[in-house]
Amino acid sequence: MTVPHTVAAAATPEHQAEVAARVKAVESILIEKGLMSTEAVDRVAEIYEYEVGPQLGAKAVAKAWSDPEYKSRLLENATAACAELGIGGLQGEEMVAVEDTDDVHHVIVCTLCSCYPWPVLGLPPNWYKQPAYRARIVREPRKALREEFGYDVPDSTEVRVWDSSSELRYWVLPQRPAGTEGYTEEQLAALVTRESLIGVGPTKAAG
Repeated sequence: MTVPHTVAAAATPEHQAEVAARVKAVESILIEKGLMSTEAVDRVAEIYEYEVGPQLGAKAVAKAWSDPEYKSRLLENATAACAELGIGGLQGEEMVAVEDTDDVHHVIVCTLCSCYPWPVLGLPPNWYKQPAYRARIVREPRKALREEFGYDVPDSTEVRVWDSSSELRYWVLPQRPAGTEGYTEEQLAALVTRESLIGVGPTKAAG
């Protein structure tokens, strides 16, 4: 069966530029009509750039990589462990962190819509909401990761797909990159990518 719209197609630079242009046009109209202020737009952008987003998930991951006791708490109750770092809120009331190992790789999806742990990952990317991703990553995850994201998971590693819902939102605790002994939490956090938190890509390599 052929997937009509691939995840890769949904994420092309041309598509992203088109979406950005449409968003900018709508924003301009709303401001012109007095329905929204530039200050409000800037504040929303600021929230998702600095206060909510993948950098917060990266902070929790770096803490888990550095502190075994925190890691245990994170895997036991991600919502409570994130709250220790001041991370939480809407769309993150019930979160579960699943840990990648040499034997198991985890991938996150929402097959019904686009449920997603906003406090640790920010807003979901466009491809995450596409029916093509939601269908294919469940049906053939290893192949989808390779063909749509260029991410090869070894055949010896099991791939498990977790289906988020409005009641329970999953995210991935990726493996710590090799060669990061002695890294500070800030340096470790810089290696964490949004894709690694969803399970569709790797962390950055050390150095």
